[in-house]
Amino acid sequence: MKVGIVIAGYDWPNIGPTLEKIAKTSEEVGFDSVWVVDHFFGMGDATEPMLESYTNLGFIAAVTKKVTIGAMVAGVIYRYPALLVKAATTLDVISGGRAYFGIGAAWYEREAVGLGFPFPPVKERFERLEETLQIAKQMWSGETKAFRGKHYQLEETINSPQPISKPHPPIIIGGGGEKKTLRLVAKYGDACNLFVKGGLNQVAHKLDVLKDHCQDVGRNYEEIEKTAYAGRDVTSNLAPSRLVDMCKSLAKMGIVHTIFAITDIDKIAPLETFGKEIIPAVKEF
Repeated sequence: MKVGIVIAGYDWPNIGPTLEKIAKTSEEVGFDSVWVVDHFFGMGDATEPMLESYTNLGFIAAVTKKVTIGAMVAGVIYRYPALLVKAATTLDVISGGRAYFGIGAAWYEREAVGLGFPFPPVKERFERLEETLQIAKQMWSGETKAFRGKHYQLEETINSPQPISKPHPPIIIGGGGEKKTLRLVAKYGDACNLFVKGGLNQVAHKLDVLKDHCQDVGRNYEEIEKTAYAGRDVTSNLAPSRLVDMCKSLAKMGIVHTIFAITDIDKIAPLETFGKEIIPAVKEF
């Protein structure tokens, strides 16, 4: 099993140097991936410091060498599709092929309204999400032609340079919505991301739903990377040995990549604890 870390807030003194230390330490202690959330307001306290994700990922790419990196996950309403695809392509190129393309329908209405982003009804957000996935595939295909969708129209899908990752940065679609999100994973995704917070039984159920969608659309379920997100409310309440047990249970279900959020990540010691007590055990699964 691979192990990732997500940076979910920046309420630290000296944000730049601290972020560099977190990224470098994460790589040094054995994390496979480093992720950032794609938000503009804090998720608890809206005034909590928050950095723009793709600028942030470019910085993390520059101070690391091995870890894969990505947004967990980019809200489709915040950027025009071609800009988002170009940003992900740029990240992949400058990092030497280490980028994921994380994307979702977005949920945080307060930050959208507060900063003037469009926040259409959920049905439209999912329509825009599917069109964005189609645009990404077209831009990464190398074929230059028009795209005509309900919400987006592009005249020339030129994308030069193309990503280093082949055929493109892995597409990870966030969320466990059974009717729409997991069906989009089956149709377009290279990876899913499910929440551990709802319990292990719920994770198993979501995987069964994904398997059914794959069968419906003619997709090989086994080729999709199954990832799980254990937020700070999970990580903070379980001792290292119990986190290892949790990962073992997830691995038996087919989860191959567990991504953690860690309280007091800026103190660095929690990362080192993961490196000593959790990562070596979990990588055996």
